[in-house]
Order: sequence, then C-alpha cells, then structure tokens
Amino acid sequence: MANKQATRIFAGAGHFAMKSGERFRGGLFRTSTDHGEWQAVTAGLPENVEARAFLVHPLDTDVIYAGTQDGPYRSTDGGNRWERLGFPDRGAVVWSLAFHPKQPRIMYAGVAPVALYRSEDGGDTWKKLSARSPEHCAMGFPTRTTRIAVDPGRPDDVYAALEVSGVIRSTDGGDSWTDLSAPLMKLSEQPHLKSRISSDTDAEGMLDSHAVAVTGGHVFLAVRMGLFRSDDRGASWRDIEIGRFSPLVYCRDVIVSPHDTKVMYACLSPASRSTDGSLYRSDDVGQSWRRVDHDVKANATMMAVSVHPGDAARVYCVSRCGQVFGTEDSGASWREYRLPAGVQDVYAIACA
Repeated sequence: MANKQATRIFAGAGHFAMKSGERFRGGLFRTSTDHGEWQAVTAGLPENVEARAFLVHPLDTDVIYAGTQDGPYRSTDGGNRWERLGFPDRGAVVWSLAFHPKQPRIMYAGVAPVALYRSEDGGDTWKKLSARSPEHCAMGFPTRTTRIAVDPGRPDDVYAALEVSGVIRSTDGGDSWTDLSAPLMKLSEQPHLKSRISSDTDAEGMLDSHAVAVTGGHVFLAVRMGLFRSDDRGASWRDIEIGRFSPLVYCRDVIVSPHDTKVMYACLSPASRSTDGSLYRSDDVGQSWRRVDHDVKANATMMAVSVHPGDAARVYCVSRCGQVFGTEDSGASWREYRLPAGVQDVYAIACA
C-alpha cells in the first residue's frame, strides 16, 4: 500500500519586542511531515512579513491565502510564491479569513483596526463592508477582527468575533451588521465571569472574543473567560462550563472539523501569555470534551488548531512560543515541529 502524501504545515508569527528590548522574529513558515525542517517563505510577500491568518481553498489545497500586515496574499503553488490581492487599503493588518460554505469564490477578511471586507471573485478584488466595532471597551490600541465564521446552514449569516468588543452578526451576507454583545455583558455580572485588565468595565473578559464557530445551527464563542454557546443565532449565550473537562479554561481557538459537523477542537490555556496549553476535542457538538494531545508539552498558550482538509486524522496545533504539535493518526501519537529559534509570537496554523 502506498504511503499517503506528506502534510504541508504553515505557521504564521508576528514580530515581537519585549520591554527589555529583546526582539523576536515573525514571518510565514512552511514545513512538511516528510522532512520536518522549517523554511521562512518570502517570495512575493511584504518585507518582514507577519502572518496572522491562513485559509486553504476547499477545492484545491495548492491555493492558500495568508493574512498579513499589508492585506491578504494568495499562493497557487502550495506556498512557493505569493501575490498581493486587490485589497483596497494598504497597511491593513488581516487577522481573519473565511470562505462562504457553498460558494468559495465569496470570501471574507477581517482586519485591525476592526473592519470587514468581502470578495466575490475568489480574492482577486475586495469591498469594504459597513461593519464597525461597537467599542464596548476603551483599550487605547487598534482592536482586531479575530475570527469570521459563516453558518453552513444559513450562509447569509456571518459572525465576526472582535477583540474586547464582543461579537457582531450579519444576516445578509455582510451588507449590514448587528451587535450581539448585550447578553455577553449580562453574563459578566456573575462574579466568576468578571474580568478587566486594561479597560474600565468588568465585562472586558466576556467581550474579549478570540474565535467563533458555527455548526448545526449552534454558535460557539471562545473568549477570555471560557467557551460559550448560542442556540438562537446569538440572541443569548450560555456558558458550556469547559472547566468541567479541563483545568485550563482560557479559550483561544475553537473550530469545527471539515469532515464531521459534530467534531470540534478547542485550544485551552491559563491565560494570553502562559507556560501551558492543551488541545481538547468534542465528538458531540460541544456537549463533552476530552484532551487529545499527549506525550507533548506546550510551554506557552495554545493559540490555534487546524484539521487537514483531506484527512480527518491529521490535526495540528501551535503554541505561542512556536511549538507545532501534530497527529497523523487521530491523536494516537503526536510529534513536535519546533519553529526556528527566535520565533515567539505565533498566531496561526494551517495544514494541507
């Protein structure tokens, strides 16, 4: 029996400087499971590229999109060369990308400061949408559109998770937007859900949205305070109490497997910057969760997870300090792929 094709893994990091003056490198990196050495990919990308988001085309895994500090870029040859797309705003930092679930020529991009864009021609050209940040928390820095999710069952419903500003929804494919944050702020009145770091409101933690995912009509929102679920398109939210399953509850990423709408993955850690992290899986649309990474140790917050578009058994996740962990056998075994020295602020991962 022939060996299956090697997995290509992409990781994206930002440049990072500590108060002490120590600097860490960012970039867009690629490796494959058959050799394991990372390459810094630069051809066609902006100088000193920072990659904050990836998106693999559902019909052609050689076509990959990357969110950079100068808009979205696309590769049509598996990441060898990249081209800047017809994005109207130079210098827009892209933090999130998403496809329409039924029409992949329709795409969405989210940037910092918070704004959303739509393409109707596979990314060739883009239009800025009317979405704005509700700015529930005054943070003093440009907050980000951290994730975009489109409901496969209602593809005109588009959700955008916003850093420290909750979540907004469009019901017309992105033309108009509604703030869904009021019930999140109500939940923050509960003592264990209060959190503030830089703002003047205890709702800051509940509004600090990191990721949003939709499956079976259920919307899942990853925030600083845990993982929350809505069964009514964001009109109300409930705590799924991830702490019943994990000692770590800070949720940085949540995704639905492209192979099974009941299967979900969540990245759980102690805090935004920490020395621990874990990957959990649900097989019942978020009703129960179990840890699936083992015999590996994350030395920093687990930031992102990706499932191979052609093989449900291949799952990859990444810690903030540049550890990529991968399984090719549905979690029976794991391998670590350490990014080059000096890469310390990793946000995005993709596999194809």
